Amino acid sequence: MNAFRIARIAHVACIVGAAIAMMSALLIGPAGSPPAHADPCPNVEVVFARGTGAPAGSVSPTGQAFIDALRSQIGARSMGVYPVNYPATWAFAESARAGADDVNAHVQDMIGRCPKTRIVLGGMSQGAGVMDLATTILPPEAADHIAGVALFGNPKSMLATAASGGFPDVSPLYSSKTIDMCAPDDPACSGGFNPQAHGSYAHSDMPAQAAAFVASRL
Repeated sequence: MNAFRIARIAHVACIVGAAIAMMSALLIGPAGSPPAHADPCPNVEVVFARGTGAPAGSVSPTGQAFIDALRSQIGARSMGVYPVNYPATWAFAESARAGADDVNAHVQDMIGRCPKTRIVLGGMSQGAGVMDLATTILPPEAADHIAGVALFGNPKSMLATAASGGFPDVSPLYSSKTIDMCAPDDPACSGGFNPQAHGSYAHSDMPAQAAAFVASRL
């Protein structure tokens, strides 16, 4: 094989190699990231705030029970889920405010990117307080995009208020589209003295009831 032919083969190999590298970059993306693609706007977006101490990035067992129940009631419509990004610590005032700010930012982002998506707000325990607060800071036009609000164990009892410093009532813009679930004797919302009641929501029929309420408004 003469030198010219060897050089030509090497040149072709370089071109093929460059093409493969380019295709890999397009498919994988920079720095080994997964393929880039635009996520479609879901028909329904659930924004749920977990309770105090629940793992970051989760929606808590109660939130998951509510989401599963709602998913079963919306037929073929697509659903997105956004776990509110906030500390969920015992420093209630700072923690809940951070959660409300995150809800506000995410809802406004969704409205801007996906104006036809119907948004559902939900929260458990301190997460319910986050949503109480969020409804008071969201811009008024957000109410046209938010179909319903589902709250569980909302910390409004005298005992909870003493511990948290108190959460505001849901904004009047959302009062008719809010379902506020409170288990009997739950110290957080009923004034009762049964701590186990506060952890009973996920295994009760309340998530399904709240899902039916919200689904009827989507």
